[in-house]
Amino acid sequence: MSLGPIMVDLAGPELTAEDRELLRHPAVGGVILFSRNYASPEQLGRLTAAIHALREPRLLVGVDQEGGRVQRFRDGFTRLPAAGRFGALYAADPRRACAACADVAWLMAAELRAAGVDFSFAPVLDLDRGISQVIGDRGFGARVTQVVDLATAWTSGVRQAGMAAVGKHFPGHGGVAADSHTALPLDERDLADLLADDLIPFARLIEHGLEAVMPAHVIYPRVAAEPAGFSAVWLRDLLRGRLGFAGVIFSDDLNMAAADVGGGYVERAQAAARAGCDMLLICNNRPAALAIVQAFREHHDPAGQLRLLRMHGRGDPEPARLHEAPRWQAGVRQVALLEDLATLDLALDDPTRPPSST
Repeated sequence: MSLGPIMVDLAGPELTAEDRELLRHPAVGGVILFSRNYASPEQLGRLTAAIHALREPRLLVGVDQEGGRVQRFRDGFTRLPAAGRFGALYAADPRRACAACADVAWLMAAELRAAGVDFSFAPVLDLDRGISQVIGDRGFGARVTQVVDLATAWTSGVRQAGMAAVGKHFPGHGGVAADSHTALPLDERDLADLLADDLIPFARLIEHGLEAVMPAHVIYPRVAAEPAGFSAVWLRDLLRGRLGFAGVIFSDDLNMAAADVGGGYVERAQAAARAGCDMLLICNNRPAALAIVQAFREHHDPAGQLRLLRMHGRGDPEPARLHEAPRWQAGVRQVALLEDLATLDLALDDPTRPPSST
Protein backbone atom coordinates (compact mmCIF):
# COMPACT_ATOMS: atom_id res chain seq x y z
CA MET A 1 0.00 0.00 0.00
CA SER A 2 1.31 3.46 -0.89
CA LEU A 3 0.74 6.75 0.91
CA GLY A 4 -2.43 8.42 -0.30
CA PRO A 5 -2.78 12.17 -0.93
CA ILE A 6 -5.18 13.00 1.94
CA MET A 7 -4.24 14.09 5.48
CA VAL A 8 -7.04 13.79 8.03
CA ASP A 9 -7.56 14.54 11.72
CA LEU A 10 -8.77 12.53 14.71
CA ALA A 11 -11.53 13.15 17.23
CA GLY A 12 -9.65 12.45 20.45
CA PRO A 13 -6.52 11.12 22.19
CA GLU A 14 -7.05 7.49 21.12
CA LEU A 15 -7.91 5.81 17.85
CA THR A 16 -11.55 4.80 17.51
CA ALA A 17 -12.79 1.99 15.30
CA GLU A 18 -13.96 4.63 12.80
CA ASP A 19 -10.52 6.29 12.85
CA ARG A 20 -8.81 2.98 12.13
CA GLU A 21 -11.10 2.27 9.20
CA LEU A 22 -10.48 5.72 7.74
CA LEU A 23 -6.71 5.58 8.21
CA ARG A 24 -6.56 2.25 6.36
CA HIS A 25 -8.25 3.80 3.31
CA PRO A 26 -5.81 3.83 0.36
CA ALA A 27 -6.38 7.55 -0.26
CA VAL A 28 -5.17 8.52 3.23
CA GLY A 29 -1.48 9.30 3.63
CA GLY A 30 -1.22 11.20 6.88
CA VAL A 31 -2.72 12.45 10.13
CA ILE A 32 -2.60 15.99 11.52
CA LEU A 33 -2.86 16.20 15.30
CA PHE A 34 -4.44 18.93 17.43
CA SER A 35 -4.57 19.78 21.14
CA ARG A 36 -7.62 17.54 21.56
CA ASN A 37 -5.44 14.56 20.60
CA TYR A 38 -2.94 15.25 23.37
CA ALA A 39 -2.87 14.42 27.09
CA SER A 40 0.80 13.71 27.84
CA PRO A 41 4.01 12.79 26.02
CA GLU A 42 3.47 9.14 26.98
CA GLN A 43 -0.09 9.10 25.62
CA LEU A 44 1.09 10.85 22.45
CA GLY A 45 3.77 8.21 21.93
CA ARG A 46 1.17 5.47 22.22
CA LEU A 47 -1.12 7.26 19.76
CA THR A 48 1.56 7.80 17.12
CA ALA A 49 2.74 4.19 17.52
CA ALA A 50 -0.83 2.99 16.92
CA ILE A 51 -1.10 5.19 13.82
CA HIS A 52 2.23 4.01 12.43
CA ALA A 53 1.33 0.34 13.06
CA LEU A 54 -1.72 0.53 10.76
CA ARG A 55 0.10 0.76 7.44
CA GLU A 56 3.34 0.15 5.59
CA PRO A 57 4.79 2.52 4.58
CA ARG A 58 3.62 4.13 7.77
CA LEU A 59 1.29 7.12 7.68
CA LEU A 60 2.85 10.55 8.14
CA VAL A 61 2.04 12.32 11.41
CA GLY A 62 2.24 16.11 11.51
CA VAL A 63 1.31 18.93 13.87
CA ASP A 64 1.42 22.72 14.14
CA GLN A 65 4.12 23.16 16.80
CA GLU A 66 5.50 26.56 15.77
CA GLY A 67 5.70 28.10 19.24
CA GLY A 68 3.99 31.13 20.74
CA ARG A 69 0.29 31.21 19.88
CA VAL A 70 0.51 28.06 17.77
CA GLN A 71 1.70 25.13 19.86
CA ARG A 72 -0.66 22.14 20.04
CA PHE A 73 1.25 20.18 22.69
CA ARG A 74 2.09 22.17 25.82
CA ASP A 75 2.04 20.39 29.21
CA GLY A 76 4.97 17.99 29.19
CA PHE A 77 6.60 19.79 26.25
CA THR A 78 8.81 22.88 26.43
CA ARG A 79 6.79 26.07 25.94
CA LEU A 80 8.33 27.50 22.79
CA PRO A 81 8.76 31.21 22.07
CA ALA A 82 7.01 32.82 19.11
CA ALA A 83 9.18 33.30 16.03
CA GLY A 84 8.94 37.05 16.57
CA ARG A 85 11.06 36.71 19.71
CA PHE A 86 13.99 35.55 17.59
CA GLY A 87 13.38 38.54 15.34
CA ALA A 88 13.56 40.91 18.33
CA LEU A 89 16.87 39.37 19.41
CA TYR A 90 18.18 39.50 15.82
CA ALA A 91 17.79 43.29 15.82
CA ALA A 92 20.38 43.46 18.61
CA ASP A 93 22.59 40.46 17.84
CA PRO A 94 22.01 38.51 14.59
CA ARG A 95 24.55 35.79 15.32
CA ARG A 96 23.17 35.12 18.78
CA ALA A 97 19.60 35.08 17.45
CA CYS A 98 20.43 32.52 14.75
CA ALA A 99 22.19 30.28 17.26
CA ALA A 100 19.20 30.48 19.62
CA CYS A 101 16.81 29.77 16.76
CA ALA A 102 18.71 26.64 15.70
CA ASP A 103 18.87 25.33 19.29
CA VAL A 104 15.16 25.90 19.95
CA ALA A 105 14.22 24.35 16.59
CA TRP A 106 16.27 21.27 17.48
CA LEU A 107 14.54 21.15 20.86
CA MET A 108 11.08 21.35 19.27
CA ALA A 109 11.88 18.67 16.71
CA ALA A 110 13.61 16.32 19.17
CA GLU A 111 10.66 16.44 21.58
CA LEU A 112 8.24 15.66 18.76
CA ARG A 113 10.42 12.90 17.32
CA ALA A 114 10.70 11.30 20.77
CA ALA A 115 6.89 11.09 20.76
CA GLY A 116 6.72 9.64 17.24
CA VAL A 117 5.63 12.78 15.35
CA ASP A 118 7.22 13.06 11.91
CA PHE A 119 7.19 16.82 11.37
CA SER A 120 5.80 20.20 12.38
CA PHE A 121 4.25 22.59 9.86
CA ALA A 122 6.98 25.19 10.35
CA PRO A 123 8.70 27.57 9.82
CA VAL A 124 6.46 30.48 8.91
CA LEU A 125 8.20 32.37 6.08
CA ASP A 126 5.63 35.16 5.79
CA LEU A 127 6.94 38.67 6.35
CA ASP A 128 5.37 40.29 9.42
CA ARG A 129 4.45 43.68 7.96
CA GLY A 130 2.16 44.57 10.86
CA ILE A 131 -0.81 44.11 8.52
CA SER A 132 -1.89 40.50 9.11
CA GLN A 133 -3.05 39.62 12.60
CA VAL A 134 -3.07 35.92 11.74
CA ILE A 135 0.69 36.14 11.03
CA GLY A 136 1.97 38.74 13.51
CA ASP A 137 4.66 37.29 15.76
CA ARG A 138 4.34 33.90 14.08
CA GLY A 139 6.75 35.42 11.53
CA PHE A 140 10.43 36.11 12.11
CA GLY A 141 10.07 39.78 11.19
CA ALA A 142 9.52 42.25 8.37
CA ARG A 143 13.02 42.35 6.87
CA VAL A 144 13.79 39.77 4.21
CA THR A 145 17.40 39.20 5.31
CA GLN A 146 16.33 38.63 8.89
CA VAL A 147 13.62 36.13 7.91
CA VAL A 148 16.00 34.25 5.61
CA ASP A 149 18.75 34.02 8.23
CA LEU A 150 16.47 32.89 11.05
CA ALA A 151 14.47 30.46 8.91
CA THR A 152 17.71 28.93 7.63
CA ALA A 153 18.86 28.47 11.23
CA TRP A 154 15.47 26.95 12.12
CA THR A 155 15.59 24.40 9.29
CA SER A 156 19.16 23.49 10.19
CA GLY A 157 18.09 22.78 13.77
CA VAL A 158 15.13 20.58 12.90
CA ARG A 159 17.13 18.60 10.34
CA GLN A 160 19.79 17.84 12.95
CA ALA A 161 16.99 16.35 15.06
CA GLY A 162 15.79 14.14 12.19
CA MET A 163 12.86 16.23 10.97
CA ALA A 164 11.92 17.85 7.66
CA ALA A 165 10.85 21.50 7.47
CA VAL A 166 7.62 22.89 5.98
CA GLY A 167 7.74 26.53 4.84
CA LYS A 168 4.47 28.42 4.83
CA HIS A 169 2.40 30.25 3.52
CA PHE A 170 3.63 30.48 -0.09
CA PRO A 171 3.96 33.04 -1.68
CA GLY A 172 3.35 35.13 1.48
CA HIS A 173 0.33 35.90 3.68
CA GLY A 174 1.83 38.94 5.40
CA GLY A 175 0.56 41.55 2.93
CA VAL A 176 -3.16 41.15 3.66
CA ALA A 177 -5.22 41.91 6.75
CA ALA A 178 -7.96 39.30 6.26
CA ASP A 179 -7.57 35.94 8.02
CA SER A 180 -7.98 33.09 5.50
CA HIS A 181 -9.46 30.92 8.25
CA THR A 182 -12.56 33.15 8.21
CA ALA A 183 -12.43 35.17 4.95
CA LEU A 184 -10.88 35.18 1.46
CA PRO A 185 -7.91 37.60 1.40
CA LEU A 186 -6.95 39.49 -1.79
CA ASP A 187 -3.39 40.75 -2.27
CA GLU A 188 -3.34 43.30 -5.09
CA ARG A 189 0.43 43.39 -5.58
CA ASP A 190 1.87 42.25 -8.90
CA LEU A 191 4.36 39.44 -9.42
CA ALA A 192 7.37 41.75 -9.66
CA ASP A 193 6.64 43.19 -6.21
CA LEU A 194 6.19 39.73 -4.70
CA LEU A 195 9.37 38.39 -6.31
CA ALA A 196 11.32 41.34 -4.92
CA ASP A 197 10.12 40.81 -1.36
CA ASP A 198 7.77 38.13 -0.01
CA LEU A 199 8.99 35.35 -2.29
CA ILE A 200 12.65 35.75 -1.41
CA PRO A 201 12.52 33.67 1.84
CA PHE A 202 10.91 30.80 -0.07
CA ALA A 203 13.46 31.06 -2.89
CA ARG A 204 16.42 31.11 -0.49
CA LEU A 205 15.13 28.22 1.63
CA ILE A 206 14.46 26.19 -1.52
CA GLU A 207 18.10 26.76 -2.52
CA HIS A 208 18.99 25.25 0.87
CA GLY A 209 16.88 22.13 0.28
CA LEU A 210 13.53 23.02 1.87
CA GLU A 211 11.59 19.75 2.07
CA ALA A 212 8.00 20.99 1.91
CA VAL A 213 5.86 24.07 1.28
CA MET A 214 2.29 25.00 2.21
CA PRO A 215 0.61 27.58 -0.06
CA ALA A 216 -1.70 30.32 1.18
CA HIS A 217 -5.45 30.50 0.67
CA VAL A 218 -4.90 34.01 -0.70
CA ILE A 219 -5.77 35.34 -4.16
CA TYR A 220 -3.18 37.47 -5.94
CA PRO A 221 -5.44 38.66 -8.81
CA ARG A 222 -2.60 40.24 -10.80
CA VAL A 223 -0.96 36.82 -11.00
CA ALA A 224 -3.80 34.27 -11.03
CA ALA A 225 -7.55 34.19 -10.51
CA GLU A 226 -7.46 31.39 -7.92
CA PRO A 227 -5.97 31.25 -4.41
CA ALA A 228 -2.34 30.14 -4.55
CA GLY A 229 -3.19 26.68 -3.24
CA PHE A 230 -5.60 26.10 -6.13
CA SER A 231 -3.42 27.70 -8.81
CA ALA A 232 -1.22 25.84 -11.30
CA VAL A 233 0.35 29.20 -12.13
CA TRP A 234 1.61 29.50 -8.57
CA LEU A 235 2.40 25.86 -7.84
CA ARG A 236 3.53 24.38 -11.16
CA ASP A 237 4.81 27.37 -13.11
CA LEU A 238 6.30 29.52 -10.36
CA LEU A 239 7.04 27.27 -7.37
CA ARG A 240 8.23 24.18 -9.22
CA GLY A 241 9.24 25.81 -12.51
CA ARG A 242 10.75 29.19 -11.71
CA LEU A 243 11.96 28.47 -8.16
CA GLY A 244 12.95 24.85 -8.83
CA PHE A 245 11.15 23.41 -5.81
CA ALA A 246 11.30 19.59 -5.73
CA GLY A 247 9.71 18.86 -2.35
CA VAL A 248 6.21 18.18 -1.05
CA ILE A 249 3.38 20.68 -1.52
CA PHE A 250 0.81 20.45 1.29
CA SER A 251 -2.49 22.23 0.80
CA ASP A 252 -3.66 24.42 3.64
CA ASP A 253 -6.80 23.13 5.36
CA LEU A 254 -9.57 22.68 2.77
CA ASN A 255 -12.12 23.34 5.53
CA MET A 256 -11.03 26.99 5.93
CA ALA A 257 -13.42 29.72 4.84
CA ALA A 258 -11.08 30.97 2.11
CA ALA A 259 -11.16 27.52 0.49
CA ASP A 260 -14.89 27.91 -0.22
CA VAL A 261 -13.96 29.56 -3.52
CA GLY A 262 -12.94 26.10 -4.75
CA GLY A 263 -16.52 24.78 -4.58
CA GLY A 264 -17.71 21.77 -2.61
CA TYR A 265 -15.23 19.77 -0.55
CA VAL A 266 -14.54 17.19 -3.24
CA GLU A 267 -14.28 19.90 -5.90
CA ARG A 268 -11.81 21.97 -3.89
CA ALA A 269 -9.69 18.88 -3.16
CA GLN A 270 -9.63 18.03 -6.85
CA ALA A 271 -8.74 21.62 -7.74
CA ALA A 272 -5.84 21.65 -5.28
CA ALA A 273 -4.54 18.33 -6.62
CA ARG A 274 -4.77 19.52 -10.24
CA ALA A 275 -2.89 22.68 -9.29
CA GLY A 276 -0.01 20.62 -7.92
CA CYS A 277 -0.61 19.79 -4.23
CA ASP A 278 0.82 16.41 -3.21
CA MET A 279 -1.14 16.12 0.04
CA LEU A 280 -4.49 17.67 0.85
CA LEU A 281 -5.45 18.59 4.42
CA ILE A 282 -9.07 18.32 5.53
CA CYS A 283 -9.56 19.11 9.22
CA ASN A 284 -12.46 19.31 11.67
CA ASN A 285 -15.00 17.96 9.19
CA ARG A 286 -15.23 14.15 9.17
CA PRO A 287 -18.10 13.96 6.62
CA ALA A 288 -16.03 16.03 4.17
CA ALA A 289 -12.97 13.85 4.83
CA LEU A 290 -14.95 10.70 4.07
CA ALA A 291 -16.27 12.18 0.83
CA ILE A 292 -12.81 13.30 -0.29
CA VAL A 293 -11.06 9.99 0.40
CA GLN A 294 -13.73 8.15 -1.57
CA ALA A 295 -13.28 10.54 -4.50
CA PHE A 296 -9.49 9.92 -4.42
CA ARG A 297 -9.64 6.13 -4.07
CA GLU A 298 -8.07 5.59 -7.50
CA HIS A 299 -5.62 8.50 -7.30
CA HIS A 300 -2.07 7.51 -8.25
CA ASP A 301 0.91 9.86 -8.45
CA PRO A 302 4.29 8.06 -8.34
CA ALA A 303 6.32 11.30 -8.20
CA GLY A 304 4.20 12.67 -5.35
CA GLN A 305 4.53 9.34 -3.56
CA LEU A 306 8.32 9.56 -3.60
CA ARG A 307 8.22 13.11 -2.30
CA LEU A 308 5.90 12.16 0.57
CA LEU A 309 8.10 9.26 1.66
CA ARG A 310 10.93 11.73 2.33
CA MET A 311 8.80 13.43 5.00
CA HIS A 312 9.14 10.55 7.47
CA GLY A 313 11.08 11.46 10.59
CA ARG A 314 14.55 10.01 11.02
CA GLY A 315 16.02 8.58 14.18
CA ASP A 316 14.14 7.63 17.32
CA PRO A 317 15.26 9.64 20.37
CA GLU A 318 14.68 7.80 23.62
CA PRO A 319 12.10 9.86 25.55
CA ALA A 320 13.46 8.96 28.97
CA ARG A 321 16.96 10.20 28.09
CA LEU A 322 16.09 13.21 25.94
CA HIS A 323 16.40 15.67 28.83
CA GLU A 324 19.95 14.48 29.46
CA ALA A 325 21.08 15.53 25.99
CA PRO A 326 23.35 18.62 26.00
CA ARG A 327 21.51 20.01 22.94
CA TRP A 328 18.15 19.73 24.72
CA GLN A 329 19.55 21.56 27.75
CA ALA A 330 21.01 24.24 25.46
CA GLY A 331 17.59 24.70 23.85
CA VAL A 332 15.89 25.07 27.22
CA ARG A 333 18.43 27.71 28.23
CA GLN A 334 17.73 29.62 25.02
CA VAL A 335 13.99 29.51 25.74
CA ALA A 336 14.59 30.89 29.23
CA LEU A 337 16.81 33.63 27.82
CA LEU A 338 14.14 34.70 25.34
CA GLU A 339 11.52 34.74 28.10
CA ASP A 340 13.78 36.98 30.22
CA LEU A 341 14.30 39.34 27.28
CA ALA A 342 10.56 39.47 26.64
CA THR A 343 9.91 40.33 30.31
CA LEU A 344 12.57 43.03 30.20
CA ASP A 345 11.05 44.51 27.02
CA LEU A 346 7.61 44.63 28.66
CA ALA A 347 9.04 46.43 31.68
CA LEU A 348 10.82 49.00 29.52
CA ASP A 349 7.74 49.55 27.36
CA ASP A 350 5.39 50.17 30.31
CA PRO A 351 6.09 53.57 31.94
CA THR A 352 3.58 52.85 34.74
CA ARG A 353 5.28 49.64 35.79
CA PRO A 354 7.18 50.10 39.10
CA PRO A 355 10.91 49.36 39.03
CA SER A 356 11.96 46.00 40.36
CA SER A 357 13.73 45.91 43.70
CA THR A 358 17.40 45.02 43.83
